[in-house]
Amino acid sequence: MKEEVLQAIEDLKRELPGNREDLEAFRIKYLGKKGIIQNFFTRFKEVPPEERKELGKLLNDLKRLAQESVSSLMEHLHSQGDKAFLYDTDLTRPVQLTTYGARHPLSVTLHDIINIFTRLGYTKSEGPEIEDDLHNFSYLNFPEDHPARDMQDTFFIEKDPDVLLRTHTSSVQVRVMQQNKPPIRTISPGRVFRNEAISARSHCIFHQVEGLYIDTGISFAHMKHDLLFFAQEMFGKNSTIRLRPSYFPFTEPSAEMDVSCNICGGKGCNICKYTGWLEVMGCGMVDPNVLEKCNIDPETYSGFAFGMGIERTTMLRYNIKDIRLFFENDLRFLQQFEAL
Repeated sequence: MKEEVLQAIEDLKRELPGNREDLEAFRIKYLGKKGIIQNFFTRFKEVPPEERKELGKLLNDLKRLAQESVSSLMEHLHSQGDKAFLYDTDLTRPVQLTTYGARHPLSVTLHDIINIFTRLGYTKSEGPEIEDDLHNFSYLNFPEDHPARDMQDTFFIEKDPDVLLRTHTSSVQVRVMQQNKPPIRTISPGRVFRNEAISARSHCIFHQVEGLYIDTGISFAHMKHDLLFFAQEMFGKNSTIRLRPSYFPFTEPSAEMDVSCNICGGKGCNICKYTGWLEVMGCGMVDPNVLEKCNIDPETYSGFAFGMGIERTTMLRYNIKDIRLFFENDLRFLQQFEAL
């Protein structure tokens, strides 16, 4: 057996695999479970005790030499750039392109709205989603018997009439007015909640951006200027706006703002219900009572406020017919916006 081991050592030294396949065959031949070295160790128990010391040393030398040979040959093939050795996959196979994530259409619209008003000098402010009655209603001039206080419109926490999920981000504006002195120019984006039936046009959860500008000498004309700039940046340079009289408890006078339909160019289509106009937001001059409740002197300061739904703006922008699509996370819907 000693002669066989010495012969195996000589044979191992003469072999030089030239590629990955030959190297793998070389490794299996000497170091595999059924290879030459394992066979020697299996037969080692038959060797007489007086010969085991010398033969054991030879077997260990053979095993070490085989392992070193495999390692050095592997490094050699790598340095020589043997492509068959470097890659375990078939380079001729078609590549499966990686699918990258994309921004949600609501996130795209919200980012654009914030960017537009930031360029006008507005800062972003945020507040809690769980509010109290004072900040959500009372400070905003909602009378005690106002319909919006009804349980059918508002989610109250544990039936407590003083703790609720905010129904608008105007509550953030109240906190900003209470904590800062004019001039104030801010927008308040965020999620809001209303106890409404879910349909193609409405949802119990949606997103808003509300704006507030308070300073000396602020008029309705200043508001119209900012909102026209927003409409043209969001819906196109040729967009025009109109302001229709409306009512909100916290603004006086109040208005609804429409923008000319960017689908038909104002000529009339099924999107704008053949009126040529799309309703975008509510707005108006901040009621003096609201300023007073927030410790701002209405004799010195005036301002305007506006608010819009992100879902509605996104639906108008991308001609989406059903608000529920924003919350279902259907990939067939979301993949249409990968390029945004």
